[in-house]
Order: sequence, then structure tokens, then C-alpha cells
Amino acid sequence: MARTNPLQFIQQVRAEVGKVVWPTRREVMLTTVMVFIMATLTAIFFALVDLLIRTGLEELLRLFA
Repeated sequence: MARTNPLQFIQQVRAEVGKVVWPTRREVMLTTVMVFIMATLTAIFFALVDLLIRTGLEELLRLFA
């Protein structure tokens, strides 16, 4: 593997960073809001599933105890 000197490395890094397409402020805000919405929906879903399982197990234990 060929080695590059530090100056060439820095030049290559700057060239690659220049190719990056950075998101706009609006895109970042929209994505952040969507992540919070999805996290909230997921938390609600798992809370309901937990409640359902807990209620079912309590009824089973009450039935056989």
C-alpha cells in the first residue's frame, strides 16, 4: 500500500469534505422532529404491549391461584 505524506493527506481530506452535501437547517429540523415522533410512538406501543401482557398474566395467576 502506497504511503502519502501528511500534506497530500490533508489535501485529499479537504477535497473529500468539499464533496459532502450538508443538510439544510430545515432538513435537520424535520428529521429531528420525525425522530422524536417515532420514538414517542414506539414508547406508547411498547407501554401498551407491556400493559396487555401484565394484565393477561395477572388474570392467569388470579385464575389458577
